[in-house]
Amino acid sequence: MHRAPFLSLLEEYAARHLREASCCQRYIDFVKAHPDCFERSLKVGHVTAAAWVLDKSGRRVLLTHHRKLDRWLQLGGHVDGDPDVLAGAAREAREESGIDLLEIVSEKIFDLDIHRIPARGDEPEHLHYDARFLFRANGSEDFTVSDESHDLAWVPLEQLGDYSSEASMLRMAAKSAPAR
Repeated sequence: MHRAPFLSLLEEYAARHLREASCCQRYIDFVKAHPDCFERSLKVGHVTAAAWVLDKSGRRVLLTHHRKLDRWLQLGGHVDGDPDVLAGAAREAREESGIDLLEIVSEKIFDLDIHRIPARGDEPEHLHYDARFLFRANGSEDFTVSDESHDLAWVPLEQLGDYSSEASMLRMAAKSAPAR
């Protein structure tokens, strides 16, 4: 089953994050119920991949001012059918930032989130089942703003609240403390 490796990652995450049991179970149930969970053509929702990218010091995170959603978010996007969600997160981080030297801090899932994406044009409202992985810039921290973003910024973790009040963003900042 092409979903088995990803389900193992989800179950391992659930065992480490008991306080997130409800979200984890919803996520696991979704993946088990939908063989096409990695395809954006699944209209109820789909798995997405994200990268929480820290600078070398571990004190700043790279955020994108997302063009379509008009919010500051972590880098990431659709996996387009690829069940290797970590590879999808790495690809999205490179494409959206232009930073080639990104170190994968851990192959384990760093954070999970399920969030609604509003209807837009002929695309109905749907859910993103977001798996986030932790990366660190391992070379130049100079970035290039892609056409998917209004802007990018290295944001000090203690100032993240100036950019976002979303619980999942603040949760990832708190989880980043040991990575410093």
